[in-house]
Amino acid sequence: MVREEVTVTMTASTDAIWSLVSDITRVGEFSPETFEAEWLNGATGPAVGARFRGHVRRNEVGPVYWTPCTVLKCQPGELFEFGVGSADSPLTRWGYRLETRPDGNGVDVTETFELSSALWMRPYWILLGALRGRRVRNDMRRTLERMKAVVEG
Repeated sequence: MVREEVTVTMTASTDAIWSLVSDITRVGEFSPETFEAEWLNGATGPAVGARFRGHVRRNEVGPVYWTPCTVLKCQPGELFEFGVGSADSPLTRWGYRLETRPDGNGVDVTETFELSSALWMRPYWILLGALRGRRVRNDMRRTLERMKAVVEG
């Protein structure tokens, strides 16, 4: 399994941060690749099992496509995670974990990425993993820094 994560400390309330990381309709403000998203099947907000789709421009240049997503974990103020692709066997998992710092000075916000461990995915990661991993880490940092600017501004 391939896993990446980036943490940025934000000086804002957990509620304010949660409202950003769990509102998929605002993803276009923050993500370098996903420029819009919309809830599906009557969903209006984050809840386990809620479906949405994201409009992606891979590496900010293309190709452009819609991708189905399902909320897998939703613990307000703590954890928001969704899977991309099949609800039963997602190709990737993305998430946000919020942890108040022990000294009380801010909230550590960690964005996570996990690639499916399916055998058919291994050649992709062997061939392109180093480049994609670096891109994912850089994009997660950019996303979190953009969120930080909003909640701290």
